[in-house]
This record gives sequence, C-alpha cells and structure tokens, in this order.
Amino acid sequence: MRRVVLDASAVMSFFENRPGSELVEDLVSLAIRGERELSMSVVNWGEVFYSEWRMNGRDHALRVEAEIAQLPIEIVDANLELARLAAELHAQHKLHYGDCFAVALGRIRKAAVATADKGFSEAQGLVDLLWVTGT
Repeated sequence: MRRVVLDASAVMSFFENRPGSELVEDLVSLAIRGERELSMSVVNWGEVFYSEWRMNGRDHALRVEAEIAQLPIEIVDANLELARLAAELHAQHKLHYGDCFAVALGRIRKAAVATADKGFSEAQGLVDLLWVTGT
C-alpha cells in the first residue's frame, strides 16, 4: 500500500476547492477504499486549523476540524523522534519549520508528501513529492 503524508497546503486545497484539489480528493477516495494510507502531522493539522480560523473565522475552523476527523487521515502526534528529525531538516535545508514536520513524517513512514506549497522544492530528493497543482 502506498503511503502519503498530507501537508497543510494540500488539505487546504481540498477544503477550499483550489486548483489541484482533485488530486487530494482522489487520494481520499483511494484511502476510503483501503488503497492508500494517509497521514498528517499534528503540526500541519494545526496549520490548517489556524489558517482556516484566520481566513474564515472560528466556526469555520471548527467545521473543518470536524470534517477532517471524518476522513481516513491519521493525525500523528509530534513525538521526540519526529520533532528532532524536523529540527534537523530545518537546520540543513531552507524549509519552513512546519513543513519540516511533513517531510520528517514522510521520511519516517517512507511515504510521499502531497503539497501545493512551492517551498517544498527544497525537499526534492529528501522525499517523493506529489504536487497538488492545477492544470
């Protein structure tokens, strides 16, 4: 089974129907059928919650939280191993610290990372990237 880690930008693309949201929708459909394993760092989950609150208000963020909870996405706690690897990646590469949690989780889980964030170009070669972009 192919594993995929979702970055905050991929999840937000899905909920906001941004260009490329179809890829995330396909991943969710595959996960529902048991053909993909989806996960997300709690740090990246927090980025989604924060961003949705800032853009659309608290009630909207709470609705998105409830919807994420219904999806076949494992939210992975930031334990010491994950935090250390994210910190090492941040020290060695020009990636935002929050993005390093997605990359670190991808490395630990031997998973691809789905993202719409162009800043992840710095992660080329560290993990397989699935670009959530419009055509």
